[in-house]
Amino acid sequence: MRQRRAAVLIQLIIALAACNPHVFGQINESDTLRLQYRTALTGNLQSGNLEALTLIGRLDLSVAPSRRWALKTQNAARYQAFYGRKADNDFLSQNFVYAGQQHTFYPFVMAFLLGNFRRKINFRWIAGPGVTWQVLRRPGQVMKLSAAAVYESTDFAGQTFNYPVYDGSGHIGTWRATFRLFGQHRLLQQRLLLFYEAYVQPSVEQSENFRWLADGGVELPLWKGLSFTTHFTYTHENVVIRPVKSGDMILSFGFSFRK
Repeated sequence: MRQRRAAVLIQLIIALAACNPHVFGQINESDTLRLQYRTALTGNLQSGNLEALTLIGRLDLSVAPSRRWALKTQNAARYQAFYGRKADNDFLSQNFVYAGQQHTFYPFVMAFLLGNFRRKINFRWIAGPGVTWQVLRRPGQVMKLSAAAVYESTDFAGQTFNYPVYDGSGHIGTWRATFRLFGQHRLLQQRLLLFYEAYVQPSVEQSENFRWLADGGVELPLWKGLSFTTHFTYTHENVVIRPVKSGDMILSFGFSFRK
């Protein structure tokens, strides 16, 4: 059984690395490349005194048929189990359609889909329009600020919250403002890639209903498109189902393949 699990994990890594098309550059909708693609898969398998399996996958894709518009999708999934008991089974899909993405200011429409087992979120969707300001744009250096007005709908796996005003219903809907910082920087003679992203999402109707996210990492190339990568994510959600904690932190290490 242990050998079978290890074989499945190795096959997943090989298959994910083999599916990349020949595309160079950063996953940035304002680049002149028509197609950009990046995948990453990290995993951990333990047996003996501790039985544990962890898989974390990521798929980023940007398509720009012309300089007038572009589509970008960023997708991540995480699965974790201890002694066969599920501890995490999460997904996040962030999707954007941009217009005039080569300009300093350009509009977009965003749509997020997610589920989070640990936070007891069965399903959430977020959608709305916004605008991006390209603060910094030169070879190897990108920094952007964005603002959006979105509506959010969440179905929770429970009806008792840390704020009693929400008790009695497993659904919360609200309008939110969304502020985003995004950056990618090539350092050490273009060899090291530093990337980061941060969100702040306050509700415009409920002052206690806010969240924020900090996400970042480093990629260090090793050999022919294969890179070592480390990735840090911290999320804070102020309104949660009891007894779920508001903050979560993940620090992962692994490999990514880019062509």
